[in-house]
Amino acid sequence: MSGTRRFADLTWPDIAATASGSVLVVPVGSTEQHGPHLPFTVDTDIAVALAERLARVRGWAVVAPPVHYGSSGEHAGFPGTLSIGQAATELLLTELVRSADDFAAVALISGHGGNAVPVRRAVSRLRAEGRAVHFWEPSGDPADAHAGRTETAAMLALRPDAVHLDRAVRGDERPLPDLLPRLRRFGVRAVSPNGVLGNPVGARAAEGRRQLEAWTADLIAASAAWAPGGPAGGDDPPCEAV
Repeated sequence: MSGTRRFADLTWPDIAATASGSVLVVPVGSTEQHGPHLPFTVDTDIAVALAERLARVRGWAVVAPPVHYGSSGEHAGFPGTLSIGQAATELLLTELVRSADDFAAVALISGHGGNAVPVRRAVSRLRAEGRAVHFWEPSGDPADAHAGRTETAAMLALRPDAVHLDRAVRGDERPLPDLLPRLRRFGVRAVSPNGVLGNPVGARAAEGRRQLEAWTADLIAASAAWAPGGPAGGDDPPCEAV
């Protein structure tokens, strides 16, 4: 196990000396509503935490600054959501990875299910260009897809001061596949006026720590194929989260 290497702590000579044997790990998040009790940065916070946990185990990983904005148009009915849309997200990630040619590979760690389509499109294009790029995102309960118990517990473990448990309320608990047709057409607010898909009531930090550990174990297992010199892809996960 090694120390975490972050761009925030490095200079260009540091990168020049190690990039060819390193994988750039990019946390990809969003800035979108997460119910009345969670901050806008949930997806980014989780992506960063998982990327850093990976880097503590994989000595070849270097954690890049996170991408704070993504495709969050489905949350536009809630004040404060900032979305750059699918096309811009795809272009941003495509150009970011292209600029990282000094590295052996790039791994995109996405914390927002709404980014799945543009991320996969970017990855497909980049692989067609012969670039080594990987993609991973956490899986979850389709009846607890957004601002529910899982994300609330994870944030209690990561940033408890940012969680307003006194405001936590039950949202729509139907499985996400049942909601997707209306959600895609009219947005999250049409299916859940409070912005919650799931039930955060009763979430605890201990649950969040266990969930983060489970996600970390899955990420570390997936990353076994990402070591410099390994295959370029084939690790895209399924996703139903928003």
